[in-house]
Amino acid sequence: MNVFVVGVGLIGGSMVLDIKSYYPEAIIYGIDTNEAHLEEALKLGVIDKRVTLDSLDIADIVIVSIPVDVQLEIIPNILDTINDDCLLIDVGSTKEQICNVLEKHSKRRNYLATHPIAGTEFSGPSAAHRGLFDKKTNIICEVEKTAFKLQEKALEIFAKLGMRIRYMDPKSHDKQIAYVSHLSHISSFMLGKTVIDKEKNERDIFDMAGSGFASTVRLAKSSPAMWTPIFEQNKTNVIETLDEYISNLQQFKTLMEQNDFSEIYKEMESTNHIKQILKGIK
Repeated sequence: MNVFVVGVGLIGGSMVLDIKSYYPEAIIYGIDTNEAHLEEALKLGVIDKRVTLDSLDIADIVIVSIPVDVQLEIIPNILDTINDDCLLIDVGSTKEQICNVLEKHSKRRNYLATHPIAGTEFSGPSAAHRGLFDKKTNIICEVEKTAFKLQEKALEIFAKLGMRIRYMDPKSHDKQIAYVSHLSHISSFMLGKTVIDKEKNERDIFDMAGSGFASTVRLAKSSPAMWTPIFEQNKTNVIETLDEYISNLQQFKTLMEQNDFSEIYKEMESTNHIKQILKGIK
């Protein structure tokens, strides 16, 4: 089985490491515009060979793990090149635009739109590791537009990797992921910015930073090259979530100004319910 990964980083690299574990006969081919990433991926054993897009005609599976703006140009070109039995999977965090771009493509049946809800704040081949997707949710959009035998191939792989499958339409995916992922990253980036700006005048502020601060700003270490296009593609939904979030922050500030700490207590107590909602999620 010839498995090509376009974008040899955390998600794509981790996926092919797991595939290699369950399919020892698989040969992993890496494609990346970053030469250092390709060399590192070879050295770490994430890929077996480094190639270019010109070699895609021998691919059985292609996993595209690159920024979502670049996907809009690259994925149609990949579909033009692959053979009729090849499965192409993308793992991007937005789905509506790429599904719209590919709607009329002659090989739309070869494409499966997926979004594994897994990852860390780290990037590059060294961030890839086995077991990343175990017990994680994988959202699949427009599954009915993918050839059935290719659906079966993908679902077999996802099952071996330990993923839970959820089916959604692209529009609903982008709207809901804005709340539980995109807003979280914006909050983390802006909290980090606020503290960094303050640290310019108070040099010892980070001496007081504990595990709570570290966990809250963890996502601020994520790649801007990956996240800026995500915010751009999902702009409408992200702005809507920001409006609601800012409204809640303003309400909290108003309650403090009014010394209404009993209402603040009630707000926090009500929000504590999230412990039950997120129970078991790591």
